[in-house]
Amino acid sequence: MIAGVLAGIGNYFDIDPTLVRIGYVVLSIASVGFPGLIAYLIMWAIIPEDKTF
Repeated sequence: MIAGVLAGIGNYFDIDPTLVRIGYVVLSIASVGFPGLIAYLIMWAIIPEDKTF
């Protein structure tokens, strides 16, 4: 919920953002967390900001 990355992914694929967040947490824990953090930071830098507001 820091940068809205997972909510954006959920909205893009028309999936509930809560399910995307839960899946991300489960995958991050399964991979010992560090790769998930790096992936989140990369997505934060690459995914364009939503300008609809």
